[in-house]
Amino acid sequence: MSRITHFELPADNPEKAIAFYERAFGWIVEKWEGPMEYWLIRTGDPDKPGIDGGMARRQDTDTGLELTIDVDDLDESCAAVEAHGGSIIRPRSAVPSVGWLAYCKDTEGNVFGLMQEDREAK
Repeated sequence: MSRITHFELPADNPEKAIAFYERAFGWIVEKWEGPMEYWLIRTGDPDKPGIDGGMARRQDTDTGLELTIDVDDLDESCAAVEAHGGSIIRPRSAVPSVGWLAYCKDTEGNVFGLMQEDREAK
């Protein structure tokens, strides 16, 4: 079975996007020392489930990435998104027997989901 092991976020203003993700979610973003402008993103403890990724300066206006971020407290996370310049585009809704989901936009216009696990969600 194949698993997602990396994601990439396009950004018109990488510095602004980096500040957003570091402040809103505590991610660690470091400049890659390779031959191109690229940042590596560490989203959490490598011993826990999840994926890490990267960020590149947007090359094509039609590109984008939608990802879902697992959070402990959806309301708190939505508040952090808005506090750091993002927006909520679809508020909290139930995914029955899975959890609570909201869709947001970051400072670069990328759409992503926030999911709080709750098997009792209806």
